[in-house]
Amino acid sequence: MSDILSKKQIFTENFKYNESFVLLFSISSSLIWIMVPGLAFLYSGLARRKSALSMVWIVFMSSFIGIFQWYFWGYSLAFSDTSSNNFIGDLHFFGFKNLLGASSSDSDFPQIAYALFQMQFLLVTLAILAGACVAERGRFLPSMIFLFCWATVVYCPVVYWIWGGGWASSFRGGALDYAGGGPVEILSGVSAFVFSAFLGRRNETLMINYRPHNISTIFLGTSLLYMGWLFFNGFSCANASLKVPYSMMNTHLAGAFGAISWVLLDFRLEKKWSMVAACSGCISGLVAATPSSGMIPLWASVILGIAAGIICNFSTKLKYICRVDDSLDVLAEHGIAGIIGLIFNALFGSSTVIGYDGVTDHLGGWIDHNWKQLYIQIAYILATAGYSAGVTAILCFVIDKIPGLHLRIDYNAEEVGVDEDQIGEFAYDYVEVRRDFLDWSNPVAEQSQQHSESASIAPSLRNTHVDRENKPETRQIYEAVEDGDTSTEHGAETASSMEKNEKTN
Repeated sequence: MSDILSKKQIFTENFKYNESFVLLFSISSSLIWIMVPGLAFLYSGLARRKSALSMVWIVFMSSFIGIFQWYFWGYSLAFSDTSSNNFIGDLHFFGFKNLLGASSSDSDFPQIAYALFQMQFLLVTLAILAGACVAERGRFLPSMIFLFCWATVVYCPVVYWIWGGGWASSFRGGALDYAGGGPVEILSGVSAFVFSAFLGRRNETLMINYRPHNISTIFLGTSLLYMGWLFFNGFSCANASLKVPYSMMNTHLAGAFGAISWVLLDFRLEKKWSMVAACSGCISGLVAATPSSGMIPLWASVILGIAAGIICNFSTKLKYICRVDDSLDVLAEHGIAGIIGLIFNALFGSSTVIGYDGVTDHLGGWIDHNWKQLYIQIAYILATAGYSAGVTAILCFVIDKIPGLHLRIDYNAEEVGVDEDQIGEFAYDYVEVRRDFLDWSNPVAEQSQQHSESASIAPSLRNTHVDRENKPETRQIYEAVEDGDTSTEHGAETASSMEKNEKTN
């Protein structure tokens, strides 16, 4: 036994790491993941009751798909330090090998801690996109295959461009993208819009009186997103420095003023203080803060929040102009908001704020007279949006043509809901009530049954309640039964009037 123990070597590199960095990445990774159930609740509340659970399911499952992809080859393709090109990494870290040690001799943390932290960004991005892959009309199996392929050929290359040493990080001094305006927001927003176009519009005959089914769930999801977003943005500087609280405060300001702007815009039209508007505006501000919270001054985040709330509110009309059923407004609230944040980096990017982490050195944006930063940001935006749209379209076209992997459910499945068609379980199994009364029974057969029963029911009532048959309220009930008029409203009104008369007597 002593011989076996003596052969086990102690991992001596542990003594070289800064313990605070290891804890920083580990704890923040756990707290960022709470954004995944946040998105699940948000999308579920926005959907109709009959498809509420399907939104939770696909968002939750996207997280498991992302974990496998990131472990299998995702991290290596996005952050490999041995790749010789500017487009995508190699398989040096395939299967998380070579990650226990540090990436360099002077690193304060093991590479696996950073891989764990960056995995959360992929999981959140997939969760944003996953809702649009189902959106009350999509099938699960092709959506899951799409998400794995999309993470490999869309997400990983763009991450490598900006954070892994690719062309965007060095182009004319480098594009400014703090926490994922390109890889997280633009990719998810544009790809969701393209996927929605391939799915097609929901059937209009099934959209009568459409509205979000649970506003409280929307608020719950937004709250979880808000909390996770603070860590998402705050710790993107990858060290314990002044930039952590500074970027968190920028995130608060952008989210707050985004919510205020959106609510006021909706109030001017409907004269109502909408809860959905408050959540939508808050999310648009948080998204805009993602690429800029560690780049711009605090006062600029106030302007950013106002601009994001206004522009994203009007951007929700793009789906009507393009006739694309982006039911969750992913393009408006993520894609457009991410673009706004990246543009603000060019206009208000500060070399002082950028350097608050004690590591990063950049010329900043226009407030530091670095005029060229604007076209660098625009080039990065166009490349990211164009690449994601093109590759997503190819993936959708190919997957939809494979037998058994067509993207959309049929009409009958859409009518009963994705929950019943794809899962067989329901978010509200014990309180489910069909909104369409005709689903309950055959109205013609029910009416004939009422007429046949009225002959036997009415005399029975008269014989039993002889003392009341002279009352006008009772005669109304007899007449209603005989005529087959058993509507809920009529019965409720009549019963109410009888109770009042009995109390008076």
